[in-house]
Amino acid sequence: MAQIYKWVDDEGNVHFTDLPPADKKTEQVATQINTYESTELMDLNRDFGQSQKIIMYSTIWCGVCKKAKKYFEKNRIAYVEYDVEKSEKGKRDFKKLGGKGVPVILVGDKRLNGFSKERFEAAYKK
Repeated sequence: MAQIYKWVDDEGNVHFTDLPPADKKTEQVATQINTYESTELMDLNRDFGQSQKIIMYSTIWCGVCKKAKKYFEKNRIAYVEYDVEKSEKGKRDFKKLGGKGVPVILVGDKRLNGFSKERFEAAYKK
């Protein structure tokens, strides 16, 4: 996983970057989001205001998330994606879901932690 650095420019603006600037004092930011290694399918008892059938909470660096996106695109499955590190809604929903790793995929009223073609198809076709 890439390192994230926080620093403040001369005008007081806070920046987060993967490379620290040489001329600024930086603070390394600890990240705590994991990637699910196996797949777990759960009933989802909460409403997250989803109007789309598929919602995926992910990060840009997650290989399993990339695998899921590739599958959705190849099979022309519409989905909405929220980055849990960059999107305020993604961060908020991920916290409400008690997310401990990515991806978290909502399929209607089902929740899939991680991604496998077989588990996704079982949830999607119900």
